[in-house]
Amino acid sequence: IRKGKVLYISHLLGVASIALEYGAYEDEAIAALLHDVIGDQGGPPIRTEIRLRFGERVTEIVDGCTDTDITPKPPWKERKKAYIDGIAIASPSVRLISAADRLHNIRSILKDYRMQGDLLWDLFKGGHFSYQLSVISYQKGEVRF
Repeated sequence: IRKGKVLYISHLLGVASIALEYGAYEDEAIAALLHDVIGDQGGPPIRTEIRLRFGERVTEIVDGCTDTDITPKPPWKERKKAYIDGIAIASPSVRLISAADRLHNIRSILKDYRMQGDLLWDLFKGGHFSYQLSVISYQKGEVRF
């Protein structure tokens, strides 16, 4: 379940759909479906499974979309700043999936805000919304963090 009570699979399908709308290839679409799995569902062992099932290219894209595979996770702001810095040198595939992820997140936040109003912000860690915008800005070459 995401913050707004929508099943999490809807986010993964949404990111893949957006990526495909913008020209994603098959490996990129697969990576879009898996973009959160290393950081949120198993770290290095799941990376190995992705490599075995889907190959090196999908694994590299998913890795590029992962802010950490360390448990416990480093502090939120530190991880997000490092992720933003990495976008500058990321492959076009990683940038596509990252942008699709941000766009889907922003759309979901807007939908939830329309339903919940300002109560929505109580669900977020500090700076989450500005982080989403920062990644989008960085991809356009306009960073502000």
